[in-house]
Order: sequence, then structure tokens, then C-alpha cells
Amino acid sequence: MSDTRENNQVPYGRDGSGESKGGPIIPKSPTEALRPEKVPEPPKRSRKAHSQVVIFLNFLMTLVVAVSIVGIAGFYYMINTFHEPGPLQTNTTITVRNGAGLAEIANNLERSDAISNARIFRLMADRYLAAGQTPKPGEYEIKAHTSMKDILALLESGKSILYTVSFPEGLTVKQMFARLASDPVLEGDLPADLPPEGSLRPDTYPYTRGTKREEIVHQMRAAQGKLIEMLWERRDPNLPLKTMEEFVTLASIVEKETGKDDERGHVASVFYNRMKKNMRLQSDPTIIYGLFGGEGKPSDRPIYQSDLQKETPFNTYIIRGLPPHPIANPGRAALEATANPWRTDDLYFVADGTGGHAFAKTLDEHNSNVRRWRKIEAEKAASGGNTDTVVDGQPGGAQAEKPAN
Repeated sequence: MSDTRENNQVPYGRDGSGESKGGPIIPKSPTEALRPEKVPEPPKRSRKAHSQVVIFLNFLMTLVVAVSIVGIAGFYYMINTFHEPGPLQTNTTITVRNGAGLAEIANNLERSDAISNARIFRLMADRYLAAGQTPKPGEYEIKAHTSMKDILALLESGKSILYTVSFPEGLTVKQMFARLASDPVLEGDLPADLPPEGSLRPDTYPYTRGTKREEIVHQMRAAQGKLIEMLWERRDPNLPLKTMEEFVTLASIVEKETGKDDERGHVASVFYNRMKKNMRLQSDPTIIYGLFGGEGKPSDRPIYQSDLQKETPFNTYIIRGLPPHPIANPGRAALEATANPWRTDDLYFVADGTGGHAFAKTLDEHNSNVRRWRKIEAEKAASGGNTDTVVDGQPGGAQAEKPAN
């Protein structure tokens, strides 16, 4: 029997794979060295491990897709909610306090049912507003079903609700202050010291909630001062006036004498004509101011003939020239008429019974006008209608002064 190793020509200590199997290590022959060795196969991964990796990757992909879908859907929901009509059923007002942040504003809007979601409003406002910008403080009217987008635009615009306080021409400073004090929206106290009579501009003043009463007074004084200076510079140079104070004083008398625009220049001319002749002005409103001051005459108190002789610094039936200061706050029309009056020779006027006045150059003409007015008043009284005050009229009547020359 032949040796197996010899017959198969396998060196001792090495099997057919070329690996040592124990025993002496026999070097490879040149032919064996050139022959490529068989690379061992990698270990096989179990089917169970492969399945878990696939499941995990599928889960991640599904999660990413789901999150993306939810994110996109949520974004479009926010956009749609931001632009769609709001839940508000009736108009309401919202106040944004000074220094309020977006969170506070959004919560207030949601509590007022102006918006449906404070978080969406806040997030979208952060996106729409410039860096560091916030809605402006104020009081805003939000109409029913206004969208979040339009509400934000309104708050960003600062177009707060405007209130107004009005002062007709001819009120005194005290009467104007009484209106300011009774205004339910204005805030703060009035100045402790009254401004000079005639220094406040009669007009309508718009303001927003939170405006101080003192601010309105400042506006009124500034407006009147500017107007008076302008008209004083443009006045007729031949007027018998020395100062702006005299100008405003006479304008206040003109203001109280007539409310008709087409008469103011005529009334002013009568007073100037009387001043040039050194005649007393004999104006009934000066009697009233002398008796009642800035409080004004009670509506149920007529002027009696006896009042004409009551001595006060303002009674132009007694004093000559102008009172010591204005008796009211004249408006623009009265100031303009006083700065540039009509050119007439008239010295008298009296009520004509229709809301206007009848003018006259002479005392005889004036007395005739007075008799006509008395007849009209008598007819009104007989028919139960309203009558004017019990004095004859202004300037004059039974007390009318005749020029010296």
C-alpha cells in the first residue's frame, strides 16, 4: 500500500487549502506561491438583523414625511386662519396700552372674541412686523368679522378712535373749562390758573383716548395766539386801536353782539365810528360780563333797564372806550371783521326781530328802528311767542347816546 501523502503530493503539515494543519511547516513551492489563495467568505448576516434595519429606516422615512405633511398643513392652516374673516359678531373697541407686547395684545384680542387663536396671531405678527416693531398704543374700533391680517394692519397704522370736543364762538374761559372738565374721555386735571379771557381758540379739537385736558388747553392757546398775531399784522392801519389786547377785546364784543357772518364787519364799523367820536359803546354783552363774569348770564335772567346803570369796569353804558379785557373768546370771523371792518357812517344798531339788526346813522333813524322792533316784540308777546331781552337793543334805545359833534 502506498503512502497517501506521497500519492496526493500534499506536503506534510498542510492540507489542500494551504493552511497549516499541525506538524512541521513546509514552505510553499514556487508553483504554489504563484497560485492565488482562496479568500474566505464574509460571515453571513442573519435575516432577523436585516429585517430590523429595514423597519427602522422605513419608520424614519415615514416619520419625516408625516412631520413634513403636518408642518405644511399647519402652515397653510395658520395662513388661512390669519386671512379668513374673524369670529367677532359685532363691532367692538380694543385698547392697546403703551408698552404692551404682542402676547398681551393677542390675548386681549382673543378674550374679546376679535380673533380665534392668540398664538397664531402672535406668530403671524412676528412674521409680518419689522424687527423690533410692535402695534401702536391707542384705542381701536374693530368691525365685525375683521380678519387677523386686517386687525394687525389697523394696530400697526396707529389709526386710533378719534373723539372731539367743541367750543362755539363767544364762550368765556370758564365756560370752556367747564366743557373740558365734563368731557368723559379726556384725562388729567385742568390748569390751576385760568388763561386770559380771549386767549382760547373756539373750534373743534380731535383727540384720542389718553389725551390730557391740559394738552387741549395748550392747543387752544397756541391756535388763538397764532391767529391773533396774523390778523393783527393784516389789520386796517387806520383803526383806533393801540394794542393786540384792545383788538381782541373789541372782537369779543363783536362776537357777542351778532352770530351772523354777514353782519360782523358792519357791527365792528359801528363801534369804531363811536370810538372815533368818543361815544360810549353801549353794548349789552359788556353789562352781562360785568354782572356775571365768566360764569355767564343765567338763561332765565333778562337784562333790565336798571342793569344799564350798574357800575362795573365792563359796563360800556357807563365807561368810555373799551373794557379792561375781553369778555369772551372770539372766533376767526369776529377777529377778521374787527381787523378789517366795513366802511360805514353808522353809529347805531338794534335787533330787527328776525335774528339780524337794523343799522342807523342818526339817533332819529335809530329810534325809529327801536319803535319798529318794540312793535314786533309786542306782537310776539301777544301771540305767546319768544321775545328778546327787555332792553331796547344795542347800542342805545332809550339810553342811546347822541354824538357830541
